[in-house]
Amino acid sequence: MRSPLWLGLVGVLACGGRAEPAREPEQAAEVPADAVEAAAPVVLFLGTSLTAGLGLSESEAYPALVQRKVDSAGLRFRVVNAGESGGTSAGGLRRIDWLLRQPVRVLVLELGANDALRGQDLDATRRNLQEIIDRTRMAYPEADIVIAGMQAPPNLGDRYTAEFRAMFPDLARRTRAALIPFLLEGVAAVPSLNQGDGIHPTAEGQRIMADNVWKVLEPVLREIQRRRG
Repeated sequence: MRSPLWLGLVGVLACGGRAEPAREPEQAAEVPADAVEAAAPVVLFLGTSLTAGLGLSESEAYPALVQRKVDSAGLRFRVVNAGESGGTSAGGLRRIDWLLRQPVRVLVLELGANDALRGQDLDATRRNLQEIIDRTRMAYPEADIVIAGMQAPPNLGDRYTAEFRAMFPDLARRTRAALIPFLLEGVAAVPSLNQGDGIHPTAEGQRIMADNVWKVLEPVLREIQRRRG
């Protein structure tokens, strides 16, 4: 099926079929110097420019908006935004060991969209995402995982787009992770919610994304805090 939402992803995720330019791993967001000593458990957002909030201030990106929701709810967690423009599953895998130097309690994994835009092999993408989760749990066995579901533009073919869409719920089931069904729900294919480049959400679009994330993340955080007592 090619619904308007599905077709709209071409404009939201791609511009003339071009993927976001990749960045070298050493240019990734650095962990704050005092991160290891921070008392509040970390909610790490590992993702692409959608997470980084490209074109906006850091305070307008959805992870910062989620931090406000965390604080307003009286929950004691510290959000870390590790989104980067052009981020791929392979790039996330290269970065994860560095990012895990801080005490990660929840990993929100938003990767894969740029893999699809490059038409990369989905088995390789799936393995990379799995390895990111495995390394996180190896470092922090009690870490909770939240996976952000995405969709691929239809020009890649019906089989590829269907397999890509199914990859995220399948991975969530296999890893016992919570799933955000579609991070861009309510934002994809809505021109007023995307910047002039047709790729990145506006500040209002980021607010909707924060709501999409919060619906899934809030119960995870509340359960963690309940168990901590």
